[in-house]
Amino acid sequence: MPELPEVETIVRALKAGGREGPPAVGRVLAGGQVLWERTLVTPLASQFSQRLRGQTLAEASRRGKFIQLSLTQDTLLIHLRMSGDLRVEPVTTDEGTPRPLATHDRLLLLFDDDIRLALNDPRKFGRVWLVTDPNEILSALGPEPLDSAFTAADLAVRLKGRQRAIKPLLLDQTVVAGLGNIYTDEALHLAKIHPLTPAAALTVLEIEHLWLSIRSVLQEGIQSNGASIDWVYRGGDFQNHFRAYGRKGQPCPVCGTLIERIIVGQRGTHFCPVCQPPQR
Repeated sequence: MPELPEVETIVRALKAGGREGPPAVGRVLAGGQVLWERTLVTPLASQFSQRLRGQTLAEASRRGKFIQLSLTQDTLLIHLRMSGDLRVEPVTTDEGTPRPLATHDRLLLLFDDDIRLALNDPRKFGRVWLVTDPNEILSALGPEPLDSAFTAADLAVRLKGRQRAIKPLLLDQTVVAGLGNIYTDEALHLAKIHPLTPAAALTVLEIEHLWLSIRSVLQEGIQSNGASIDWVYRGGDFQNHFRAYGRKGQPCPVCGTLIERIIVGQRGTHFCPVCQPPQR
């Protein structure tokens, strides 16, 4: 968390404005400020502001869970990890006084027109890279699950012969990019597949249903601007439409059986014991 739909929503707001802020794309950078040194992986914090200065934020895009900001010369990659969020806002208030930073702001991009982009991250796990070649960081990622090039047959090839349980396998970003705990639970529930089922045990039809379910829940999440849970991420509505995730002890929306929670690969996992029976 945030996962693909939340990151996609943030990227769209950076391009067109939204989430209570103006667009960031098209603005010229005046510099940057590192407020929590570990947030910045590369370059050194002492080099960060100078390297940004004068570059234009030409484009914002997404690769898996990474936010990719294409600058005039470099690329800024942001991974929000467990609790990160981005906020675009004026540096000064309507009254002309400096706008205070929010609690847990870790890194700032400063534009030359009184606008800043702030990375807010309560748990301090978010990371930022300023690189010349983004493939240095992104090359190991699996396919984009919503791309037309990602087919059920492609998913079948990636799962073939894998004895690992399907839940942690889908969380592996080298298999499919962008899925996290929420949307994996939701996709498995929609596909009626138990999270502990070995990937190699899935039939061709089950894999096709899983592929369709992955795409379906991600598209639903994007349409709802993602999911907002606790302090993580702002403005989403998909949490009001969960089928399984976070619904332990509540009735399954399909059959009415109470949703159960188990630990799979050290991750809390929600499923319906009737709709998603374990493999026999």
